[in-house]
Amino acid sequence: MRDDAKMRGWCLCRVVLPILAFPILPLCGTALAQEMTSDATPAPVTIETLAEKRLWEEVLTAATEELKKSPANPRLLLWQVRACRMMGKFAVALTFDYGQRHRFEIEAARRIAEAYAAKGHVVVNMDLRVFGNSALTTNIDVPKNRSAQEIGKGIPITYVPARNTIFLSFALAYAEMVGAEDIFIGVNALDYSGYPDCRPEFIEAYQNMADLATKAGVEGRQKLTIHAPLITFTKAEIIRQGMELGVDYSLTSSCYDPSADGRACGDCDSCTLRRKGFKEAGVVDPTPYVIVR
Repeated sequence: MRDDAKMRGWCLCRVVLPILAFPILPLCGTALAQEMTSDATPAPVTIETLAEKRLWEEVLTAATEELKKSPANPRLLLWQVRACRMMGKFAVALTFDYGQRHRFEIEAARRIAEAYAAKGHVVVNMDLRVFGNSALTTNIDVPKNRSAQEIGKGIPITYVPARNTIFLSFALAYAEMVGAEDIFIGVNALDYSGYPDCRPEFIEAYQNMADLATKAGVEGRQKLTIHAPLITFTKAEIIRQGMELGVDYSLTSSCYDPSADGRACGDCDSCTLRRKGFKEAGVVDPTPYVIVR
């Protein structure tokens, strides 16, 4: 069992992103935010003094605040990731085995956590099939062959009732237990299926609730932040951001209804949006599909 002191700096994330090493220039004062958005190549630095530690704390705070204003800026995300690493923060991946109709996404999560050296990977078992009413947890047919315009209208039968609310609640409890102060979730509100728990207003409301929900929070021992860095990205922007970060998309899985051997169906809403994203990003999709176009 890891001691609390080591765990305090850990970040929780549902989607594990690679932590990249890249050079950075010591900054100070009001120039910090402007320098982070510059295209200039910064000089390398290592943390050896308290002043440098405080610098990285400033970098992390400024990057986080600037991302709220410009969430589609990939350079700001790189600064945020780098600052987390320099300050000794690491990612623990949370995956949920909730009774979904296939296990390929769980195996994909294992591959990703291992490939990007997550400090830990926790698989939470629960059974959302008891609530039913979703094509992802029952024998209801998954919608196929819908256009992107059709996908954007209404909430489809693939919606799992309150799924992200449940997931975030588990993450919140785990974060309090280990002393983590950051939860990352990969929800997206553009090029998506209209799920209500993927919207910015949901994340904002959950953040407000989380501030009041834990003993550590109300006692002032923990200030938890929920991050949704992909929430205002199009699928193409997500693909490009991932490529810049070095994501191996062959490790990932998006399909709602894959074949018995794990190949994506190619026709469900998730496959349609994934294909659209790769096409618009000008990147080859490495996904093996049952239906090849």
